[in-house]
Amino acid sequence: MDSEKGLLIVFTGNGKGKTTAALGMALRAAGHGMKVLVLQFIKGAWTYGELLSLKKIEEIEIKQLGTGFTWKKENLEEDRRLAEAGWQEAVSEINRAGYDIIVLDELNIILSLGLLPVKTVLDALQTRTTSHIVVTGRNAPDELIAIADLVTEMKVVKHPFKDRGLKASKGIEF
Repeated sequence: MDSEKGLLIVFTGNGKGKTTAALGMALRAAGHGMKVLVLQFIKGAWTYGELLSLKKIEEIEIKQLGTGFTWKKENLEEDRRLAEAGWQEAVSEINRAGYDIIVLDELNIILSLGLLPVKTVLDALQTRTTSHIVVTGRNAPDELIAIADLVTEMKVVKHPFKDRGLKASKGIEF
């Protein structure tokens, strides 16, 4: 790794905890006085615990760019438009280099649904000059995994919703 260039970190897999891991890094960085930007490509339709907490920490800025559960929609055109606008904002922030860490939450979902071209995203991530970049979401493209410095795959071993039909718990899952 070039000493001036930040790490490219990917949290992927079908298990829970990808966004939570990225937000944990954001919290750790904020504790060291680092500036963090969290761009959420899917989340946006509802308020959840992490959003409420992070808004209280001045070193962390969080922006919701999506409309929620994209994969449940029949027409993805609005989501494609939002993904493209969100990506333009991400590229602008990456190039501006005003943050120490930029979290691109659920970007892997956007890529796996074909809402953004993988090559376009990879080109921007590879040519960045500063900032650590954290990308989250299921189904990380192999090309992203290949260029990343750190990749962690979350794996489901047991899940209360899938295994026992329990609903998501406030403070635990949202």
